[in-house]
Formats: sequence, C-alpha cells, structure tokens
Amino acid sequence: MIADLPPYEFAFPGPLRDQLVAAVLEGTKTTTTGLCQDYEIDGEALPVAGAQAAVVDSAGRRVAVIELTEVRVSRLGDVDLDHARDEGEGYDSVAAWRAGHEKYWHGVDYRGWLGDPDFTVDDDTPAVLERFRLVATL
Repeated sequence: MIADLPPYEFAFPGPLRDQLVAAVLEGTKTTTTGLCQDYEIDGEALPVAGAQAAVVDSAGRRVAVIELTEVRVSRLGDVDLDHARDEGEGYDSVAAWRAGHEKYWHGVDYRGWLGDPDFTVDDDTPAVLERFRLVATL
C-alpha cells in the first residue's frame, strides 16, 4: 500500500525539489546523491537496493513510487560521469555535477539544517549514490 511506503524527499521544499521531482516523473532523473553524514544525523540506516519509497513534492503530496536498484558509498572525488548524467539535471561533466552539488551543500538551507555555517565538502567526503527506477506515478 502506497501510504505505508516511507517518504522520499529530494532536497528541501521549494524550486529545487520541484525541479528534481519533475525530472523523476519525466524519467530523466534516475540517480541521486546524499552525504553519509545525513543518515547518521537522522539516525537512519543507509538505504538498500530493492527498497521502495513514495516521492514527496514540495506540498507534501506523494506523487510517485520509486524502487532503489543500486546503492553504493563513494568518495565525492570518485563519482563517475554516468551517475552525474543520470541525476537528470543536465550535467555533462563530473565537474559540473560537483559544482551544482557543492552549491547545494554549501548553501544556506543545508548549512542551516546542519547548524554549521562553515560546512564544506571535499574529495574524501563519503557520499551515498543511489540509482532508482520509477515504479508508478500517483
């Protein structure tokens, strides 16, 4: 049952989340990246392949179901071009992907959530790379 699936939130509510959710619904976004520390801070286990979740939009509505097909932990410096492209945000290089993600992780929303206005990532920062497929739109 859809209501029993855990929520899956891309970014914080607002324009970026709306853009990412639209890319999931269009089928152009099939990967995403988070930092390992996010799971530690939230007290959550790392996701596992085969898990399903309900994608939540900025209004808190469940709009799709995704299934994780691959989960791996990697250094940010080791993210590959296929993963970067499949984020569905138009990245044509790992450098562009990295710049976009650093803008997010070094932004006021993420740093505010962390409570660390000086937080930065580097090549050795552990990241969770997820690949998923769209199971259903709601």
